[in-house]
Amino acid sequence: MPSPLPRTAAALWTGAVAAASVVLLALVAARWSPLMSLDRAVAEALHRHAVADPGLVRVSRVLTDWVWDPWTMRALIAVAVVALWWRGARTLALWVAATSLLASLLQQGLKAAVDRERPQWPDPVDSAHYAAFPSGHAMTAVVSCGLLVWVLRLYGSGPGARGAALGVAVASAVGVAATRVYLGVHWLTDVVGGALLGVALVTLTTAGYARYAAPRAPAEENRPPRA
Repeated sequence: MPSPLPRTAAALWTGAVAAASVVLLALVAARWSPLMSLDRAVAEALHRHAVADPGLVRVSRVLTDWVWDPWTMRALIAVAVVALWWRGARTLALWVAATSLLASLLQQGLKAAVDRERPQWPDPVDSAHYAAFPSGHAMTAVVSCGLLVWVLRLYGSGPGARGAALGVAVASAVGVAATRVYLGVHWLTDVVGGALLGVALVTLTTAGYARYAAPRAPAEENRPPRA
C-alpha cells in the first residue's frame, strides 16, 4: 500500500493549482487594473519586437499553427486512445478521451463566460478568432502533453522515455504560450490561465483515475508492461 504522504502532497498540489486558476479567472473577469496593465505592457513590448522581426514571426506561426496546434494535440491523444484500446486498456482509453473532451468543453465555456477581447493592433502579425481567455492553444497543449506523460508513466518502457516525454511536454507548454503572446493574439494572463487550468484538470483526472477507475479496471489493464 502506498504511503499517505505522496497522496497528501498530490492533493495539496492539486488544490494549490486549482485555487490559482480560480483566482486568476476572477481577476481577469473583473478586469483588475494592475493585471490588465501588466498584460498591456508585455503585449506591447513583444509586438514591437515581432513587427521588427518577420523571420521569427514566420517560425512562431509554423510552431503555433502546426506543431502545437490544438488539432495536432488532439490527434496525438486520438492515437494514444486507439493504442490503449488495442492493447486492452479500455477504461484508461475512455478516461483519456473523456478528459480531452472535457478540456475542450471547459475552455470554450470559459471563453464564452469571460468574453475577453484579444489584443488589437494597427499592424497585426497574426490573427485569431473567438474570445481570448483562456488560451485554447495553451490549455490543450498542457492537457494533451500531461495526459501523454501520464500514460507513459503507467505503460511506458522506462524512466528514460518518460523523462524525454516530460521534457518535450514542458518545452511544448512553454513554447506554445510564448508564441501566442509573441504573435499578439493573446494576453499573458490568457496563456497563464490556460496552462493553470490544464495542469489542474490533468492532476484532478489522474487522481480520479487512480482512486476510482483503476481499482475497477479489468486485471489486464493493471499489469505492468512487458519489457
